[in-house]
Amino acid sequence: MVPDLDPPTKRQHWHRTPGAATGSEECRPLGKGFRNPCIESYALGPSVYQLGPLSLLVIGIVAVHCMGILVKCAHHLCRRLNKPFLDYGDTVMYGLECNPSAWVRSHSHWGRRIVDFFLIVTQLGFCCVYFVFLADNFKQVIEAANGTTTNCHNNETVVLVPTMDSRLYMLVFLPFLVLLTFIRNLRILSIFSLLANVSMLVSLVTIYQFIVQSIPDPSHLPLVAPWKTYPLFFGTAIFAFEGIGVVLPLENKMKDSQKFPFILYFGMAIVTALYISLGSLGYLQFGASIKGSITLNLPNCWLYQSVKLLYSIGIFFTYALQFYVAAEIVIPIIESRVPERCKMVVDLCVRTAMVCITCVLAILIPRLDLVISLVGSVSSSALALIIPPLLEVTTYYGEGMSPLTIIKDALISILGFVGFVVGTYESLCELIQPSHGEISTNSTSAFL
Repeated sequence: MVPDLDPPTKRQHWHRTPGAATGSEECRPLGKGFRNPCIESYALGPSVYQLGPLSLLVIGIVAVHCMGILVKCAHHLCRRLNKPFLDYGDTVMYGLECNPSAWVRSHSHWGRRIVDFFLIVTQLGFCCVYFVFLADNFKQVIEAANGTTTNCHNNETVVLVPTMDSRLYMLVFLPFLVLLTFIRNLRILSIFSLLANVSMLVSLVTIYQFIVQSIPDPSHLPLVAPWKTYPLFFGTAIFAFEGIGVVLPLENKMKDSQKFPFILYFGMAIVTALYISLGSLGYLQFGASIKGSITLNLPNCWLYQSVKLLYSIGIFFTYALQFYVAAEIVIPIIESRVPERCKMVVDLCVRTAMVCITCVLAILIPRLDLVISLVGSVSSSALALIIPPLLEVTTYYGEGMSPLTIIKDALISILGFVGFVVGTYESLCELIQPSHGEISTNSTSAFL
């Protein structure tokens, strides 16, 4: 779950650390993780779980290993430079300064800029997903309100009352999210984080108790999805595990940083178990027609309608936390170019513009699976898989490295780069020309 944050030092990157989603009847279930209490509630889906929990486990292990690489390199550079702390961008920048190439050393500042760029893309991508999640869940709750009962066990079909398009729901949420992002104090935002975590915990327990009941016979479900869907799965899975931006700031805030490796691996083991179990059970319970958020598959009774609302409340408040990272990178750059008396106005205008951008992107791409897969492939793969192994080679090569370590780092970076290229390509192709024809991502039919 999103930690209660103290005000970080300048340019420390706090990360959402929200799963993935799918788009409609053809979409896939998303797991629940403890990065951001919202996105982890999405279903990683058939493309994830039909291809096997083993694939998700392997990607999780590799992603966590890369987190360990980043921590190790940061410690090494801190000792070498006699600095108390380095964030992700600083670590990459100083790591490039260790490179034997004079050209690379002279352009080491681009390391920080690249990390900042991908952090901005990732965080604003999370915010786009939040818009879609809020719209889809509120739309379903409102349309099914006339058929909502207290009986959660009868398989009754609810006649939905059509309302406005989900994109209009996004516009309704827009002014409220703009006002929320005007809060710049992390201590205040941490209170919202606590509320979001509590709502996520209650919702998660409720969802688990539902999906483990009366699981249908899985023999009719396909064992493996088409391999063409694997690139979309890759982007979704990397998006789910991409919490590397928060690793170093969290370690810096610990009283005993020596315990951080244990906490990191233990915490990520819990996250991985939650992803695999919730996603797999959700797929077994709802089948191949599972929707982009596991909450959209819950029965239309008041208990599970309240779960959808609780998740939506958690996502609403968490939006500001995810937005905070991108704002802390972008706004200081713009403020440095304006007079002091105009900085407050510029700050509010930039925040408003950034929220509007995420809303527009969500309206243009209202499919959760494609938004998450695209963001995961483009930016999360770079932050989580490509950069850390290259950083290790750059940092330690001059001091002597085992050939096996170099080969291992090369293979991980190649995996990340292939996933980046193929995942981005498949996401864009699916966006331009859906493989199953026109897909209504805002379908509100629910399984009762």
